[in-house]
Amino acid sequence: MIRKFLHHIFSFGSTASVTAAPAFRAIACERHGISRSSISSGSLRVALTLQQAGYSAYIVGGAVRDLLLGLKPKDYDIATDATPEEVRAIFRHSRIIGRRFRLVHVMSKGETVEVSTFRGKAAGDLIQSDKEYAYIDATGRLLHDNFFGSQEEDVRRRDFTINALFYNPATEEIIDYLSGFEDVMAKRLSIIGEPEQRYREDPVRMLRAVRLAAKLGIQIDDRTAAPIGDLAPLLLNVPAARLFDEMLKLLFSGHALTAVIDLRTRGLHHGLLPMLDVILEQPLGERFISLALKNTDERVRQGKSVSPGFLFAALLWHEVLAVWNVHLKADEKNIPALLHEAMGNVLAAQRRRLAIPRRHDGVIYDIWSLQPRFLARAGRKPFRLLEHPHFPAAYDFMLLRCKSGEIDEELGQWWQTFKNTDNAARETMLLQEAPTKRRRKRRRSSKSESIKVDSSVNQDIS
Repeated sequence: MIRKFLHHIFSFGSTASVTAAPAFRAIACERHGISRSSISSGSLRVALTLQQAGYSAYIVGGAVRDLLLGLKPKDYDIATDATPEEVRAIFRHSRIIGRRFRLVHVMSKGETVEVSTFRGKAAGDLIQSDKEYAYIDATGRLLHDNFFGSQEEDVRRRDFTINALFYNPATEEIIDYLSGFEDVMAKRLSIIGEPEQRYREDPVRMLRAVRLAAKLGIQIDDRTAAPIGDLAPLLLNVPAARLFDEMLKLLFSGHALTAVIDLRTRGLHHGLLPMLDVILEQPLGERFISLALKNTDERVRQGKSVSPGFLFAALLWHEVLAVWNVHLKADEKNIPALLHEAMGNVLAAQRRRLAIPRRHDGVIYDIWSLQPRFLARAGRKPFRLLEHPHFPAAYDFMLLRCKSGEIDEELGQWWQTFKNTDNAARETMLLQEAPTKRRRKRRRSSKSESIKVDSSVNQDIS
């Protein structure tokens, strides 16, 4: 009974939504150029099957935007007026996921198609003052807005106009409520609604604007960009895990260098990535970070694998060096324990703002801790270093340090030759070990000398 009542209250099929005049334009295929053959077979099948069952179903969001820009969509999402349970009943190979807002993953022709029900806004902005049931917090951030709604409501709750286009595979038309088609053609990023309110609802939208602009090669319009600098502190209220997910998308977009530069320009990096606050103000640190991001961008564009552990090791490296050097200046011995202490301190401080998953710690720690070992080029140490599981990543990291001017390029050239030659040649490359002072052996005292008893102590005890 409760479920039926809630469904009735927030139903997208209410009288108001049915009788309201349509506020959209239907753009024909002849104008936009996206035919059914451009859509993946799996998502096409899901959308058409839902329509045949009597429901509305559209290809939505980034897939439509990318196709208009001549890019290959990473995946296809579908929006429908069918509830998750109704979608699940139609497709045998499907499952409902999510707690706050349920989605359906449908397996179709080898791909997983995500199907979401049209979403709307809550009836009010705030329910009394109970934090557990509040829709917004004191800063205006939405805490709970997972309600079913109409197609137009679904469009208006999206972030940017270029992400609010609906493609109907049956008619090959694009449904456009907010002039998103013109914005795509003009390569312009425009937020939906009043900018300050939308950023307060979800501060991550500011990061998303920077990421999309860099990735798609488009400009953020003045109205959308204006409040970003003043509202940047709102990112401090966003959960660290969610910030990490968004930053990972930005850093692995294939345009991370452009995006990070834009983050700095708009003041979004302060407090978000603590190491960037200082590192990007230092010539060596800025060059090192730029090389690391450029290297990652090239790998992403070439379709090569990328490692979050490697990238975060690079982003945090100069912060580790700074902490390590503090210990060294305090006349403490240069021992591995101090390096490990510096690494632990830096990662702990970073996690307070960006929840880097601990599964990456092993790679990060190994890359860092192996760096001093590249200095040892005598005896059997270089051979043992070659056998380390994370040698390739640590080696690439060391080469970045050489290119940035942090360490001598001769070291990188030596290791490049050593790595690519045979063992016989490697033996001839080894440097002479520096003579070490032999420790003077301590004379072992006799048993009788070592067991001396103070008679006065015996007397006191007795």
